[in-house]
Amino acid sequence: MTTTTAAPPGRMRPVDLARTAGAGLRTRPMRAALSALGIAIGVAAMVAVMGLSASSQAGLLAEIDMLGTNLLTVTPGRVVGGGTARLPAGAPAMIGRIKNVETVQSTGKTDAHAFRNPDIPSINTNGISVNATSLDLPGAVRTSVAEGAYLNAATAEQPVAVLGSAAAGRLGIDRIHPGTRIWVGGQWFYVTGILGPAALTPEIDSSVLVGFPAAQKYLNFDGHPSMVYVRADPDHVAEVQGLLAATANPANADEVAVSQPSAALEARAATQSALNGLFLGLGAVALLVGGIGVANTMVISVLERRSEIGLRRALGATKGHIRLQFLSEAILLAAFGGLAGVALGALATAVYADVKGWATVVPVLAWGGGLCAAVAIGAVAGLLPALRAARMQPTEALRTA
Repeated sequence: MTTTTAAPPGRMRPVDLARTAGAGLRTRPMRAALSALGIAIGVAAMVAVMGLSASSQAGLLAEIDMLGTNLLTVTPGRVVGGGTARLPAGAPAMIGRIKNVETVQSTGKTDAHAFRNPDIPSINTNGISVNATSLDLPGAVRTSVAEGAYLNAATAEQPVAVLGSAAAGRLGIDRIHPGTRIWVGGQWFYVTGILGPAALTPEIDSSVLVGFPAAQKYLNFDGHPSMVYVRADPDHVAEVQGLLAATANPANADEVAVSQPSAALEARAATQSALNGLFLGLGAVALLVGGIGVANTMVISVLERRSEIGLRRALGATKGHIRLQFLSEAILLAAFGGLAGVALGALATAVYADVKGWATVVPVLAWGGGLCAAVAIGAVAGLLPALRAARMQPTEALRTA
């Protein structure tokens, strides 16, 4: 006598599972698209925020590389009593004798203010400072003359000024015409030029620059520099930096402050802003809402497809097959939304970076993490509907269909 044993339930191959899950989504395309949209919006927001942050950082670092990281600045520090110290008048010349120093330029802050005309109230300074300047300052800070001409040996002794880019805008001057002048320190100064933006030295942008001799003659300037700009050999920046304080003021080296502007910009490039965190949070909320949409879609799908579930169970599908089918549908739906979100986020990053002139950078963490998060949320959202579908008895599912 022979006995027959039932064949073990077959396993669904990944290809069959994907085909079955895809068929379930294709029967309700509009509902599936709307559910995936929430996932797509959340992933797109996260990818775009991280991509724009990385692209901005890359653009800033590229700008720093172009401007050079070998600029050092020397400024007065604080005295023991709490007041502001002064740099010796001869500090730039002494710094220029240090080995591996390529160029030294300086500015000196005056007490004067600049206005478009003498009728403007004296309290409306617009944040513009008036500084004495040496003659090769633009080359040292890596800016250029955008309009007109810079000071020379002759104009540095006359009531002649050059405007920083921001100062020119605040004074309402965008072109240099013969006779253009501004009211500085109670008298007229002729304007000969406007500088372009100075990325490493923003204080230059908001300055009106006059020659050291003119500042002493017309503005009661005491001749002491308030800022010394030093370009060092790129291979010896740290060495030069260590000598600057003692050289600028040998008697009181502790009253001298030395900094490297590019280091501050690099630190800013590495810092994530609070606004980025806010947008990432909003993206996560949108992703969560999208997950709820996927869960809702799958719950309704289970209710509407009871006859299909009952028929498949009657034909031999196991609870595991049903569970895998509906779980795969949820994951596939979320994955489609995640892919769409990655594409949208990368596109937004590329467009904005192109407008700003940055290199487009979409970190692996952004698109990879967004896609993985979408799939994980889809799996979690589809788990309960899948378990509910698997618990349906064939006779009950067919009877209530």
